[in-house]
Amino acid sequence: MPLRLLHVALGIWAMVAGTARGAPLDMTQYQPSFEDNFTHHDITAHGGQGSVWTAHTPWNGDFGDDVFDDPGPHSAFSFSKEGLAITARKDATGKWHGGLICSVDRDGPGARGFSQKYGYFEMTAKLPAGAGVWPAFWLEGADKRSGTSEIDVMEYYGHAPGEYHITEHYWIHGQDTLGAWHIVTVPGGILTTKYNTYGVAITPQTTIFYFNGVEVWRTPTPPEYNQPMYLLADLAIGGGWPYADLFSPRIMQIRAIRAYTQEH
Repeated sequence: MPLRLLHVALGIWAMVAGTARGAPLDMTQYQPSFEDNFTHHDITAHGGQGSVWTAHTPWNGDFGDDVFDDPGPHSAFSFSKEGLAITARKDATGKWHGGLICSVDRDGPGARGFSQKYGYFEMTAKLPAGAGVWPAFWLEGADKRSGTSEIDVMEYYGHAPGEYHITEHYWIHGQDTLGAWHIVTVPGGILTTKYNTYGVAITPQTTIFYFNGVEVWRTPTPPEYNQPMYLLADLAIGGGWPYADLFSPRIMQIRAIRAYTQEH
């Protein structure tokens, strides 16, 4: 089967096999391993200095139709009692600026920051509205010797306010050899008017996705996910969708990002 058709087939299989079961998340089996409620500024441009977050991807491969800002007085990042706000806005030239946070400062040897093999990972956030916004919460595999493991726990496209996407990737030389995906439908507007929690539990056998503590999809854990994963959250613009009519600014509000290990 041609690779493109194989990806489509895998995606359709995943949609059928991943029918929502509605099982609630049982947190009694977990203990906290990472938590940031964003009560103070702890982001640096490229890591170091004891910071929790870096403002760019570890592979220097920022993406989207905007520029990811370094932290600073007029950057995309601000803090309040509501947590971290990532603001996307146009500059005087019409170029969009957004922001990204990552829990490690680089890939490979010498990496500093948080990553974890297996466990439960979640973000509580209120998303921006408007066609062209592209916020996400995702995990990336720390071992990139053979390929790149990626779990998109939440990927939202602003032109479709009643849904968000979950995707499992494994990239080899730019080709996605896994390509399992699921669309979570929700009442229109709740993603941008309320705080919601997006989570994933990874075990050696199963990967289970949750929305507000209720299961929405599960898949067998691929061998590529049997490694430490680090955390990323971002507000980008575009992602292949039109954004010419998007008003500036747009704000993603993150209340907390947490991780847990499973008790044995």
